[in-house]
Amino acid sequence: MGDWNLLGSILEEVHIHSTIVGKIWLTILFIFRMLVLGVAAEDVWDDEQSEFICNTEQPGCSNVCYDKAFPISLIRYWVLQIIFVSSPSLVYMGHALYRLRALEKERQKRKAHLRAQLEDLEPMPEEHKRVERELRKLEEQKKVNKAPLRGSLLRTYVLHILTRSVVEVGFMIGQYLLYGFHMSPLYKCTRPPCPNTVDCFVSRPTEKTIFMVFMNSIATVSLFLNILEIAHLGLKKIQKSLCGRPRWQAAPAEEE
Repeated sequence: MGDWNLLGSILEEVHIHSTIVGKIWLTILFIFRMLVLGVAAEDVWDDEQSEFICNTEQPGCSNVCYDKAFPISLIRYWVLQIIFVSSPSLVYMGHALYRLRALEKERQKRKAHLRAQLEDLEPMPEEHKRVERELRKLEEQKKVNKAPLRGSLLRTYVLHILTRSVVEVGFMIGQYLLYGFHMSPLYKCTRPPCPNTVDCFVSRPTEKTIFMVFMNSIATVSLFLNILEIAHLGLKKIQKSLCGRPRWQAAPAEEE
């Protein structure tokens, strides 16, 4: 269904900055939603309008009946669902990249400060050795690829999970109101300009029903993973509060 490369590449970056539950959520999004939608589901709806047959020759009747039966193509509806559900992750990714740049700037600033200290200290004292060891440790460190999930970044992460959960629920309710969970093979239409009640027949209703149930089930699993991730983050926060943190972690914990 179109080109998912751009969205896929962006979500791969989100994958790096996610928790283990978030990684599972993104994997399900890639495989069971985007891939299935692009490879299999699109073919089921290819003949959606051309094979929507009504037992009338009244001009325009078939078109208005199709419009009533399918107010929005489910393929396009699911594409919108994926885009809207993924959008909060893009906001979180932007914040995570901002924090990464800030951490790298802080690291470079610390290195410059230690170099300046070395120039001011005597060659051999214990303080000189300590600063030298700290500077060597900073220089040996690899570039940080993932920002620590704490402070304002943690709040953004939780907020993006809550937002995508609300969007997910909204789209699930919308699909139920539009189509329910079953695609009927017969649609009775009474809209003008049809002269009377017209019988219209939907192509491949059973196959379409299967896909409707499948996509709704995957949305339910995704919603469950969102709830699980919130619980996981909450339990970690409670555990840290009960156990306490080492004193050397206390300073960097408050960032913003």
